[in-house]
Amino acid sequence: MTGGPGPAAPGRRPGPSGGGQRVAAASGPAADRGRRHGALAVASRLDLLRLLRAAPGPLDARQLAQESGLAVSTVRFHLDRLAAAGLVVTGSRPRSTPGRPRVTYTPTSPGDDRDGYEQLAAALAANLADSAAEKAARAEQAGRAWAEERFPTRSPDATTNVAEPPVPELRALGDIMRQVMALFTEMGFDPELADESGGQRILLHACPFIGVARAHPEVVCTLHLGLLRGALEHLAAPPLDTRLVPFAEPGLCVAHLTTPAGPAPGRSRA
Repeated sequence: MTGGPGPAAPGRRPGPSGGGQRVAAASGPAADRGRRHGALAVASRLDLLRLLRAAPGPLDARQLAQESGLAVSTVRFHLDRLAAAGLVVTGSRPRSTPGRPRVTYTPTSPGDDRDGYEQLAAALAANLADSAAEKAARAEQAGRAWAEERFPTRSPDATTNVAEPPVPELRALGDIMRQVMALFTEMGFDPELADESGGQRILLHACPFIGVARAHPEVVCTLHLGLLRGALEHLAAPPLDTRLVPFAEPGLCVAHLTTPAGPAPGRSRA
């Protein structure tokens, strides 16, 4: 005599014939997050999403296949994943010939190719203060505070001693500039030091904040000027007049460091 069906396996419900019943696909906020991240984890889908965001209107799968070089079937597969993740929505476009309307796709948001940090920096720079002058003042103060964090203790040569003349307190500019160049290199710049009449200049190539700097030079570039001035002060540099020219050339900012024309007691910076 044959025995009846045994107990269902854990996690499966007994079906009409005693077998297990497939569990429904996961749903809920966690599953939605997984679908969104999964949809954006494939380079081809990101390319299709960029094409849709750059287009003046909705596109169908054949148009996207022509633009991307992918097969139409592959494009449809990726678009289904993007739609399931809520990154695109579908519509319809009547055909000029008999047949069903074509399915079109539209992005749900214009998107932003900037990373999260750059978007955050841009939002903060735009709302730092009401006027450009106040933004610049706060930005320079922030730069000096940044230098304070990078150089929490002043150089031993910077200790003030009223019994000694000020000249021995100052360090050789060459040593200081090596530290300044290292500082900007660590930040992501490709700095270049060059001599000029009356002093030196730092050519700040490859600004890692160039997107925000173009939109808000009074904040980003002035902050870097404050950082430079603060670093020179904390490193006990000789008296220098410092200024920074944003975008002196396309993609290049230039910091000028010149020796003051007349006697300049102390270590004040212009």
